[in-house]
Amino acid sequence: MELRQENSQDWWDVEALYDLSFAPGRTALSSYRLRDGIDPVPELSLVASDETGIIGGAIRYWPICVSGHKALLLGPIAVHPTRQGEGVGGALMRDSLARAEGLGWARVLLVGDLPYYGKFGFKPLQGVIMPPPTNPSRVLGFGDWDGVRGDVTSLKKTGSDTI
Repeated sequence: MELRQENSQDWWDVEALYDLSFAPGRTALSSYRLRDGIDPVPELSLVASDETGIIGGAIRYWPICVSGHKALLLGPIAVHPTRQGEGVGGALMRDSLARAEGLGWARVLLVGDLPYYGKFGFKPLQGVIMPPPTNPSRVLGFGDWDGVRGDVTSLKKTGSDTI
């Protein structure tokens, strides 16, 4: 599988992969409210495609803000059921996190399971509050979250310039 930046021709294939990988109504989740009207970060929206161009995995990141601090919201990340167990998800995680760091992003947030995401360096975040009805124990962070507390908001709604 080749990792590359998602392009405009990939959009519907990636959306179909997310629909396949997640329950119906995925866009009703609170994390999607933070994405409304905002484009994903293009340099961090990656796909894993095989030699024929078929997409086997995808990851996207969205800019958010926590009390005046810019951060990235990771997700969704998905791997096609026929490609699971091949390391595609891990490769997407490691590569995209390294790219985010290289672009100057100091912190990444996601809502997920610690046993899986912990192996990539994610830790539970205390005092970082996702919109309800998010389970606080599933709010995980990667990077420099020291002293960062408060509500997670859409970057579009804050106008903050702090990275």
